[in-house]
Amino acid sequence: MSGRFITLEGGDGAGKTTQAELLTAWLEEHGSTVVRTREPGGTDLGVRIREIVLHERGHVAPRAEALLYAADRAHHVETLVRPAIARGDVVLQDRYIDSSVAYQGVARGLGAEHIRSVSDWASDGLTPDLTILLDLDVTVGRARVAAARGDTFDRLEAEAEAFHETVRRAFLDMAAAEPERFLVVDAAAPADEVQRAIRTAVAPLVGIVEG
Repeated sequence: MSGRFITLEGGDGAGKTTQAELLTAWLEEHGSTVVRTREPGGTDLGVRIREIVLHERGHVAPRAEALLYAADRAHHVETLVRPAIARGDVVLQDRYIDSSVAYQGVARGLGAEHIRSVSDWASDGLTPDLTILLDLDVTVGRARVAAARGDTFDRLEAEAEAFHETVRRAFLDMAAAEPERFLVVDAAAPADEVQRAIRTAVAPLVGIVEG
């Protein structure tokens, strides 16, 4: 079986980390080698970029923010993601180009097509085999983050609720435009139900047959 590239998208508090952990364990039980990673921050360089884009004090110009994400993506794809896929591994990644389009392209108002074009160039055209969108009401998601971390929000999490509503709508619009790539799951459902829906979509992709 050739390598696969699966991404998880969604707003803050949607449960991407939990679902990635559950999916990783299941895939490994069935013999897959899984590389879990994230954007930004999947490499040493990415960790430094993540600190800037999410925790830099003061204003970061939206275009600069978008280009920092693109720089992280270019390095990440070339040095980690593509080599893992070439080895036959399953790459399971928290956020990718769709996040840049939703956050910087739409919510920041930089233009979805501009951001997608820059991102496609940075990634040299690498497209996920499957994108799992964990869809959740913004208020519920923010409450989950607050319950987990108190009032400690990063730069994007701290944006107004209207910003995050725009992000959510952008994700759903992308999913509607590319139904063959996206799996949209109601993240308000119990975690085990969400995981079952994800496994149903992932199984044929990686050649798993369960009785």
